[in-house]
Amino acid sequence: MLNDQASGLRAMQSNHATTRSGSSAPVRVIAVASGKGGVGKTNISVNLGVSLSKMGNRVLLMDADMGLANVDIMLGLQTKYNLLHVLEGEKNLEEVIVEGPAGLKIIPAASGVSRMAQLTAMENAGIINAFSALSDQLDILIVDTAAGIADSVVSFCRAAQEVVVVVTDEPASITDAYALIKVLSRDHQLTRFRLLANQSRSASHGRQLYEKLAKVCEQFLDVSLDYFGSIPFDHDLRDAVQKQIPVTVYKPHSESAQAFREIARKVEKWPVPKGATGYLQFFVENLFQSGH
Repeated sequence: MLNDQASGLRAMQSNHATTRSGSSAPVRVIAVASGKGGVGKTNISVNLGVSLSKMGNRVLLMDADMGLANVDIMLGLQTKYNLLHVLEGEKNLEEVIVEGPAGLKIIPAASGVSRMAQLTAMENAGIINAFSALSDQLDILIVDTAAGIADSVVSFCRAAQEVVVVVTDEPASITDAYALIKVLSRDHQLTRFRLLANQSRSASHGRQLYEKLAKVCEQFLDVSLDYFGSIPFDHDLRDAVQKQIPVTVYKPHSESAQAFREIARKVEKWPVPKGATGYLQFFVENLFQSGH
């Protein structure tokens, strides 16, 4: 299986120049990460995806938390197949995609399967290789990574065009977010990150949290940390999680749903990726190269 993936990737690398010349459209690839678990990263990935879909974008959300997948649980979806079936050659990517709210497409991961939690960079690349066939059906790929600094997290973040780091106002979240940024910048030369403050008490509270982390990053790391926005602490959001419905669907006029729409509008204003880096093939190649 891995030899097939490797040869397929090399073949794609040899002919990607023609693919980039116009047969595929640019796709924004956004990795959503956090240093610590429990900060609401998956909830943010889901609601950002729904908000972008509602705005008319064709969005695919990949659950890349290989060991503890929960996108399908958060949406109350019954999924028969997942990335494990793709990896083992039983299904192709299109066969495991499920449709979520507002037309959001989802690639489920395999929850609680240790095999999926220990994929090599080559195996990660083999899975993403299949995404290339979806390029023309896609505007935005959101990759919901695992928490922490595992190899798979690093691989997905360094291959994406944009890395959104989710943080809450608690010491462990801030410390671990800094550790993630430090590893990605020091060891993998990433220089730009977008910080999203979750469960903030107010817009100013979210901004203060950003400034706290940005100050430390600027002092010790050679990175640019941009403020992406904040999602307020909201009882409607908590109720939506309990009901396994995105708050952007459950209570679209709630304070948190409005905040998700605001960050989705920011994504739409980001420059469209140009040149080689704008294509899923580049994302695949970066994953492939991360294994060497």
